[in-house]
Amino acid sequence: MDYNLTGNGYYGEFGGAYIPEILYANVEALQESYLKIIGDPAFTAEFDALLRDYVGRPTPLYFARRLSEQYAARIYLKREDLNHTGAHKINNAIGQILLARRMGKTRIIAETGAGQHGVATATVCALTNMRCIVYMGETDIARQQLNVQKMKMLGAEVRPVTSGNKTLKDAVNEAIRDWCCNPADTHYIIGSVVGPHPYPDMVARFQSVISAELKRQLAEHTGRDYPDYLIACVGGGSNAAGAFYHYLNDERVKLIGAEAAGLGTDTDQTAATIHLGKRGIIHGSHTFVMQTDDGQIIEPYSISAGLDYPGIGPLHANLAETGRAEYLAVTDSEALAAAMELTRLEGIIPALESAHALGALRRKTFRPDDVVAVTVSGRGDKDMETFIKTATSKPQH
Repeated sequence: MDYNLTGNGYYGEFGGAYIPEILYANVEALQESYLKIIGDPAFTAEFDALLRDYVGRPTPLYFARRLSEQYAARIYLKREDLNHTGAHKINNAIGQILLARRMGKTRIIAETGAGQHGVATATVCALTNMRCIVYMGETDIARQQLNVQKMKMLGAEVRPVTSGNKTLKDAVNEAIRDWCCNPADTHYIIGSVVGPHPYPDMVARFQSVISAELKRQLAEHTGRDYPDYLIACVGGGSNAAGAFYHYLNDERVKLIGAEAAGLGTDTDQTAATIHLGKRGIIHGSHTFVMQTDDGQIIEPYSISAGLDYPGIGPLHANLAETGRAEYLAVTDSEALAAAMELTRLEGIIPALESAHALGALRRKTFRPDDVVAVTVSGRGDKDMETFIKTATSKPQH
């Protein structure tokens, strides 16, 4: 089975472009031109040069010896946390800013949850001298102050969002409203594989540098260019889409996504869309959505600001529906334990998002010769306050 995008913007039954009429011209222009633009050798050369010289790619593939001993397998970490700005988000931000410039756009908007996409967008706007407005929920602003300050220092305007539970979903809503009001000069840099076609495909293509490097690096490390297991965290799903991209049709690779269970899938404090969602439309795409029986969005929750999204990218919806990928719901406590484990065993402090991928390790039973690749999508600097609070709030014995 081919799990890639079809010509009409769908992954199987999921995807499409369900958009307000005022955005038709913008979205159609993107649909008609993005493949031509990103396939232009001049674009590719500029993109590749910036990834190499500005972002610092390729990111290392690190053999985690002590973590491997812990789980009795050969575990390799794809170190997206070592990118400029501290996460994988910069890969897509650079691709989209180059695209926007070629399409004549002069104003950039973005949404952000954990702040990593906001920082990446503010960074590339500073680099290209573009005006930048980032929408961020007030809840996330409070728990991600370091990234808020970085965005402002980079020259971006951070607009607080006070609707809903004031997190990622609400930031997306406000960014789309802005786009509807300013369609002519504005490009919306969506940070994940969500939204109307062509965004899920476009973001996956820009992030596919992760799996392209994985193939080369695994061949150097292990003598073969594929892992037995490939694990990544999933909110909207951009780092997972990038890691999975070149392995989608390679059935030798078991694809595992780790979504945020929050306090548990049996509670109302969760963001486990694959486990609990139903088919619906969110932010211009047909996918799985956490919603009530009458179609009202259920507010998601996760300790991780980057994973509390009530939808999922249509690529992941299709991979789950067809059984090509397995999606595990990892709780807050499991993610925190996994973050501490990596920190103490390997001296690497991961982002809370990445900690969910690491938390999936204890859910699987591996053989000693299994090669397991885990994407560490971001570093934990931004989450130190949360780590400290959870450590100090534990009861003393």
